[in-house]
Amino acid sequence: MAKKFESLRSKMTPNARDRAEAKAQIMLAEMPLNELRQARGLSQKVLAEILHIQQPAIAKMEKRTDVYISTLRSHIEAMGGELDIVARFPEGTVIVNNFSDLEDTTP
Repeated sequence: MAKKFESLRSKMTPNARDRAEAKAQIMLAEMPLNELRQARGLSQKVLAEILHIQQPAIAKMEKRTDVYISTLRSHIEAMGGELDIVARFPEGTVIVNNFSDLEDTTP
């Protein structure tokens, strides 16, 4: 018989709950495009309709390891987000902004 998560969570020590929460936040902060789309409650079909492309193009995009920044930006914006390009150095982080005015040239 399945147990409710809340009943299991209530039996955890505060330290274990904190560790689990930290792990969950890391997992939510880093995810592939297909999981991000699903977390936003969108199907490939719906996202394709928003972007005025065919559903197989969404499937192909989600499997790629190398994409144009403009294509990635259009996908993120179609999901309701914004794309920032960030460079991390030992001295700190820098937002690279020369991509901010790119137009999406994908069909």
